[in-house]
Amino acid sequence: MRRKSSGKTVTPSRPSTPKSSIFQSPLFNVTTIAILAGVFVLGIGIGIAFSSTATFTPANVASREFIDTKAPNPELCVQYGASAMVMDTRLFVTLNPFKVYVGQPSMRPGCVLRSSNWAILEQRKLVTGDQVRECKNRLNHFAYAGDLNSDKPDISCTYENNDAKNFFLNQPGASAPTLETERF
Repeated sequence: MRRKSSGKTVTPSRPSTPKSSIFQSPLFNVTTIAILAGVFVLGIGIGIAFSSTATFTPANVASREFIDTKAPNPELCVQYGASAMVMDTRLFVTLNPFKVYVGQPSMRPGCVLRSSNWAILEQRKLVTGDQVRECKNRLNHFAYAGDLNSDKPDISCTYENNDAKNFFLNQPGASAPTLETERF
């Protein structure tokens, strides 16, 4: 036969001791954690600010903003086009024997104008109406190097090469939306 349980259980009495916690130790109190969190956030902020503005020499072209400020007529260029790096080089091709030789390139700041803003060049009498029509017929763009206010800015009718891909953006898993500034 079984005895019926009364439902009450008796536990042996233990002396009550406070449970120790890692947060109650003097090493990790609330003040210490707050200070460490503040230093961590401040360090991240300083790191981001330093890396986005660190351009100490012209040899360190690290940002689009740096290129924008060095473009000829920077306000006009950014408003009506896009700043660019212009590379001038010469190619020499011999036929017998067939060889290709490349001269030393030179780099300088420049600007590519959107096709809707070519009137700026016409108003300043830097291109003629015939040059504009010829450039439009080939679906090209005007680009320039040198100051538009000087005697001889170097203006070219350029061809947009759609085969030039940005392989930094086309990595597997990376997707970036098309920006409004990319449409010319």
